[in-house]
Amino acid sequence: MTATTKANTAAGEWQSTACILCSINCGLHVQVEDGHFVKIKGDKTNPRSKGYTCEKPARLDHYQNHGDRLTSPLRRRPDGSFEEIDWDTAIAEVAARLSELRDQYGGEKIMYYGGGGQGNHLGGAYSSALRRTLGMRYQSNALAQEKTGEFWVERLMFGGRPEPDFEQAQVSVFVGKNPWQSHGFERARVVLKEIARDPDRKMIVMDPRRTETAELADVFLQVRPGTDAFVLAAILAILVENDRIDRDFLSRYAGDAGALFDTLAAVPITDYCERAGVPEALVRQAAELIGTADTVAVIEDLGIEQAPHSTLNSYLEKLLYVVTGNFGRPGTMNLGTHIGKIIGGGKDNRTSPVGGHKIITGLIPCNAVAEEILTDHPERFRAMIVESANPVHSVADSPRMREALDALDFMVVIDVAMTETAQQADYVLPGSSQYEKVEATFFPGGFPDNVFQLRHPLFEPAPGTLPEPEIHSRLCRALGAYTDDDLARLRAAAEQGLDEFGAAFLEEMGSQPGLGKILPVVLYETLGRTLGEGLAPAALIWGAAQTLAGSHADSVRRAGFEGGGPALGNALFKGILESPNGVVITSDPHQTSFDRVATDDRRINVLIPELVEELAELEGERPTPRDDAFPFVLAAGERRTNTANTIYRDPSWRRKDPAGSLRMSPGDAARLGVADGGRVRVTTKRGAAEAAVEITDTLRDGHVTLPNGLGLAYPDESGERVVHGTPPNELTSSEDRDWLAGTPWHKHVRAQVEAI
Repeated sequence: MTATTKANTAAGEWQSTACILCSINCGLHVQVEDGHFVKIKGDKTNPRSKGYTCEKPARLDHYQNHGDRLTSPLRRRPDGSFEEIDWDTAIAEVAARLSELRDQYGGEKIMYYGGGGQGNHLGGAYSSALRRTLGMRYQSNALAQEKTGEFWVERLMFGGRPEPDFEQAQVSVFVGKNPWQSHGFERARVVLKEIARDPDRKMIVMDPRRTETAELADVFLQVRPGTDAFVLAAILAILVENDRIDRDFLSRYAGDAGALFDTLAAVPITDYCERAGVPEALVRQAAELIGTADTVAVIEDLGIEQAPHSTLNSYLEKLLYVVTGNFGRPGTMNLGTHIGKIIGGGKDNRTSPVGGHKIITGLIPCNAVAEEILTDHPERFRAMIVESANPVHSVADSPRMREALDALDFMVVIDVAMTETAQQADYVLPGSSQYEKVEATFFPGGFPDNVFQLRHPLFEPAPGTLPEPEIHSRLCRALGAYTDDDLARLRAAAEQGLDEFGAAFLEEMGSQPGLGKILPVVLYETLGRTLGEGLAPAALIWGAAQTLAGSHADSVRRAGFEGGGPALGNALFKGILESPNGVVITSDPHQTSFDRVATDDRRINVLIPELVEELAELEGERPTPRDDAFPFVLAAGERRTNTANTIYRDPSWRRKDPAGSLRMSPGDAARLGVADGGRVRVTTKRGAAEAAVEITDTLRDGHVTLPNGLGLAYPDESGERVVHGTPPNELTSSEDRDWLAGTPWHKHVRAQVEAI
């Protein structure tokens, strides 16, 4: 088996990789030299993005080379400062401390937070070996402050995650989402332009801000912040009122929904439109387009997921396409395949040990993490392992999160950079950058064709760093999880080839069942060592390929791979390894979407009693009266052209609006007596911050926004750490969250704004 790596690629030669700034991970063609990106463009050979990219990855060298890179393990001194130590010392001391805490309190008192940032998922997958070795039970990551409510709804309704087909949809609906900036599906801007230019296709956007996507829409529903559920309920009620329900589809493929339709029939449509501040005629136009179109595709995002009625919003959004029968056909919603998992299973009935918060897809709500530490409860968390994540900056109520991490007995951070969270750690273990190791992301799927891309290393690892799989392997060894003798037979078999390795693997798992709990590390230390320079972490993909080939053999064969059983999995693995620009791993006819509905009765579950009850209770919910102390609604974390996720720590990448302006309406600016570029103080019940003002007519009066990705501390020329822009979570509160999933109301923060 051969694969191109950095070792045999000439300087200046174009190489395939991928962007790591959002979940779509568009393919890139790059030239690198002397440890730097020299040229970056879209990769036309990538079967998913096909040469498309936005403007943001052009500055990826600001990620690869910046002043916050870590190049040595760090240990905190008694005075709070850090000292550099060697890797052997770091591994031994971290393993000893984790072992001590496990033996004293139990492994379940050690929490794991993270699992990989955008495009950095292999390391998080390897962490499962360390977590099982220590007996850890609880984890969380950024998905638990974004998507867990939606995940919960999708698992109950479909047993999977439907994907939209906007390229063929007659009507495309974007709910609380601005794909012009946040993407969310491949070639987003190209597709949006195609929809806008085609008179036979329509676009509906629901958002409190007139976004770039809303500018292209045929129907724009500019809701009052926090009233999304009322508009969604009104649209569904109009569909029921006008008999735009596909009853034949529901009869064939869905379960009983009588109680749902009874509740929708009672919705006071005119009243709900008034509460949301949207003309009823526009809402009826949107409902008619959805109800009469041949094909409809729908997507939601943080605009409704981080706002009041978060989980209910997700449920109502899914109902838009289910009750109209827009499922299992081109131009609608379909269930595809995925290789590996980034989230846990859908039937986790556990709750958090202290607060009893619902655990969804294996994740404790981020907003509850501090509560699970700052208590004298005997089940409180005593230690944390934080990997490729920065909860001090990204989770609501940063002051409380800092307090919680300070209260831990022990914390180790594994990261590329000296983040705000790393500053709180007892030990910091430096990972290699995402372009210094083989990596992959498990977000993208795709239907009918699922494309997977395993990125190969572009650079030698920075001195003093290790890829996360190596860190987890060393910690597992130090904790006594395996010895060389345990792996000897598998190592010998791996040298002979994949067929021999597969046979030996099955035998060893039977004779040494203890190796099963550290399976990723076993693969890394055996098969991984035979894959070529820098490719050892790809060994985990072999296991994922075998699983996918075993569960979806026909889909894999339709993608062009031959064989059956382990041979098919091996062929798939080779195809992935030898295609650094990405490869189609499964291909499906649309009818398979119905076969993949994985509810108990294999039918779409339209009725979720808890959420139907919440829907009925909307009628008694009146708009919140004006709060003179906090009269504004702040959306904390708006995505803009000049913002990205926080792996861009160096602020010099941001050429426009480097401080991240607070956007507000002309009416509000006039009332406050502030001009464009003037400064204001934003105060919430949690904190205060200052910002420059950008006046825009895209916002309603009373609605203000701050961008995502700012508020990071970065060393200036003298080495002094300076915060650039406003850190949004110094203003948010962990107690303002969805009652069911715990997702925070980042897009609905009560605030006061005063001119300075």
